[in-house]
Amino acid sequence: MDIKAPTFPESISEGTVAVWHKGVSDPIKRDDLLVDIETDKVVLEVVALADGQLTEILKQEGDIVESDEVLALFEEGEVDARASVEKAAAGAEAAIAPDEASASPAARKLADEKGLDVAKVQGTGKAGRITKEDVAQFIEEERPRPQPPLKARKAPTTGVDLTPQSFGERVERRVPMTRLRASVAKRLVEAQHNAAMLTTFNEVDMSPVMALRRKYQEEFQARHNGTRLGFMSFFVRASVEALKRFPAVNASIDGSDIVYHGYYDIGVAVSTDRGLVVPVVRDADALGMAQVEDHISDYGGKARTGKLSIEEMSGGTFTISNGGVFGSLLSTPILNPPQTAILGMHKIQDRPMVVDGEIVVRPMMYLALSYDHRLIDGREAVLFLVAIKDLLEDPARILLEL
Repeated sequence: MDIKAPTFPESISEGTVAVWHKGVSDPIKRDDLLVDIETDKVVLEVVALADGQLTEILKQEGDIVESDEVLALFEEGEVDARASVEKAAAGAEAAIAPDEASASPAARKLADEKGLDVAKVQGTGKAGRITKEDVAQFIEEERPRPQPPLKARKAPTTGVDLTPQSFGERVERRVPMTRLRASVAKRLVEAQHNAAMLTTFNEVDMSPVMALRRKYQEEFQARHNGTRLGFMSFFVRASVEALKRFPAVNASIDGSDIVYHGYYDIGVAVSTDRGLVVPVVRDADALGMAQVEDHISDYGGKARTGKLSIEEMSGGTFTISNGGVFGSLLSTPILNPPQTAILGMHKIQDRPMVVDGEIVVRPMMYLALSYDHRLIDGREAVLFLVAIKDLLEDPARILLEL
């Protein structure tokens, strides 16, 4: 039986073998995870279709694979786990010094570029296979280092001995970008090059929303099976109402055409260890506050574990990014093409404000709207952001669609 790469969507041309979770001769049960394939957007999992064992791995970690390409050969049937372990141990004892056959293609390519004999490198991959990172580490360790001055000196204030031995080595580590990180970098640069991007700012008094949350949080959780009433659902609903009033902000540019969307699919930017992903809350205008919160919570969990699907990140007509969770006070978010606008939320901070002629302390948040000036005029952008501000400062307007 052939173990093949998944069928990639049209938007994805190839992937990279990220991690093999099973080795040759390992006992495998049906639905066991065999290998992760990393694409520009998500990590796709390949599972076993039956009980058995891998007899040969054709694509090693770091190799590029195309849709439906054969990754490994699989033998179906029950496997004696003990015999498999003994077989693997015997194979390890018989292993010889690594050579080019036990190095990944990426490792061999880097070694050739640097004029390095790959057999000198100690492999850390499965069965001692030499990876690209092993070659890079070997090159770094062999690189001549400048000798520090031998003269000791004293720090002027602390009196700490700053001899060369106390400094240690200046270590660098070079690793390739993940496909997701590279894809995000490419799209962000394209957005800045291909759009006439501007940003307009405003600020919103969050005290009405915070008061609602305090008043109804317990009742809301009890009514909706523990779902917490967060800030994001207010912003999603406020954005939807504002988008209804300003259709151009919900539109996209396709060549020389403007595409006006009659639906409201709101992307919510989520930061993960692998990079930024934007899952989409579809038909947000038809969802209640609890449903919006459930969607966002579910997407956040999937994003952190790399379980988001292509479908969950495809499309979107408008995006919301919340830098406030990291403490950002003000920023200029970058467009998520082909969308024409993105809303940036920021940290809530108590500030003195003049209300009815008196100075009072209010929890304030700066809002930023980046937009494509090719489609959206400054007047529309400013009025759109003011509409969101008005809706949040008087949340009843969201329910009443005022």
